[in-house]
Amino acid sequence: MEVASEAGKKPKPKQKPRSEEFTLASIQELQSPSPSSGFSNSSPVKARFRLDKGGLVELRFEQESEPKSLIQLDLNNTQIFKLTAVQSVCIEEGSEVNKEKTYSRGTTIQFRNEDESRAFHYAFELWKKEVVSEGSHLPNGTMTSLKSKFDSKIEASSAKMYFHYYGQLLHQQNMLQDYVRTGTYYAAVIENRADFIGRVVVDVGAGSGILSLFAAQAGAKHVYAVEASEMADYARKLIAGNPSLSERITVIKGKVEEVELPEKADVLISEPMGTLLVNERMLESYVIARDRFLVPNGKMFPTVGRIHMAPFSDEYLYIEIANKALFWQQQNYYGVNLTSLHGSAFQGYFSQPVVDAFDPRLLVAPAIAHVIDFTSVKEEDLYEIDVPLKFVSSVGTRIHGLACWFDVLFNGSTVQRWLTTSPGAPTTHWYQLRCVLAQPLYVMPGQEITGRLHLVAHTAQSYTIHLTLSTKMWGPGAEQGGILQTSSGKLDLKEPYYRMSQTPVYPVAQDQQSQQLLQTQDIPILSQDEDGSDLMQPPPQQSTGAELNSL
Repeated sequence: MEVASEAGKKPKPKQKPRSEEFTLASIQELQSPSPSSGFSNSSPVKARFRLDKGGLVELRFEQESEPKSLIQLDLNNTQIFKLTAVQSVCIEEGSEVNKEKTYSRGTTIQFRNEDESRAFHYAFELWKKEVVSEGSHLPNGTMTSLKSKFDSKIEASSAKMYFHYYGQLLHQQNMLQDYVRTGTYYAAVIENRADFIGRVVVDVGAGSGILSLFAAQAGAKHVYAVEASEMADYARKLIAGNPSLSERITVIKGKVEEVELPEKADVLISEPMGTLLVNERMLESYVIARDRFLVPNGKMFPTVGRIHMAPFSDEYLYIEIANKALFWQQQNYYGVNLTSLHGSAFQGYFSQPVVDAFDPRLLVAPAIAHVIDFTSVKEEDLYEIDVPLKFVSSVGTRIHGLACWFDVLFNGSTVQRWLTTSPGAPTTHWYQLRCVLAQPLYVMPGQEITGRLHLVAHTAQSYTIHLTLSTKMWGPGAEQGGILQTSSGKLDLKEPYYRMSQTPVYPVAQDQQSQQLLQTQDIPILSQDEDGSDLMQPPPQQSTGAELNSL
């Protein structure tokens, strides 16, 4: 592995022991309805990883008081899966029949607490890699040939395009020139020097290395900049061009799911946000890096993310999308009738989320927010995100869909800063996102709007969006009534319609001029998950990163 500093300046990893032991609460074989045969509850179960002279790695479960009570697993054929925060299952592969593997043994492990569970999983990964290297130590930054979590859930073609895109300087320049983004990160780091001085930092998905340089400027003892794309080579050059900082920065080329580091991190820093916060699924890598590298109670920059949602009305946008399909209404296109495909084309255009900057006056109700706490969210929680929707319309209009944007909090020890992509705030390279429904809904002032936003992750590093909006009966006797009208849509976040032209000037109707609650940044927002949390303070509109007194 290459480093940006002089030889010998980086910390040296410790040699891996030939055995490692963990104390468990209990174990149980899957085929047995009671604790494993021969194991008693009188004393804790010991789990031992062991490397024999032949370079084979095994995992044993035994009790000191009863040495014959033994389950022995070959790590070369064993996988581990987390069931809960304190419970996991080890599956040992059996024989291969008709080219399909069967499983011969399953052992459920109960840990005493979450920290011990996390430590065991981390050790399991390291010992599995000893199988690949036949007992040799894995130096800092070395990757194994095992299929990583990233590779198992992301299709190869998508990953190739993803890393190719971020390996180009022109795209890095686009992000660096987003001064809202870059300036907020710089302020969040420099104003919280207390969190960085003398600390070990890991930059997850380092890109050009700019955040690593910020961390070094803030006094970090050492920064590990992990970047999987070819941009890692550019990052080395950029960091080497800043000799006063480069001695404290090591660039590691590889995925955070695969690389090894010589020490734990006190701070993680990353820019894992995509369109709608979750696009590109890098948040999952950020969470994996947390579980693999961060010390307990370590700092994460950013700390919390929020997806904001509100219904909107935009006749111009709706007509623009619908008109795209007019081509397929031609009955004599070089003698060919195209109309049979008009319906499919119409639905196809409405399956594209719209990415642009829109006028906040288009919102017809106060926004709600879905909160993701990066310090505690599980990776699996990001595979599906289900948000119940409930709004009260402030005007009488046609609703054309759901508008979305996000913000993230840098919860530093000294200063708390927000980075927001909200409508009406300075525009970022993320813009905002709108899901347009093919069938608009009609609402009256005070009418309730309900629905569901369901995001399902897919292997192309994005999400399928399932949106449903309904209006409830309005007026006298509405409490006895039900749903009046419903509209649904299925959209692919991977394939948006980028509409970043100049934001049109929308005339405000007389009956809407008094409805100034559409400036959503002034509205107290409560999370669907954590009502009343202090973290739900909205970011000030006049700045993308002002101090919050209440945190």
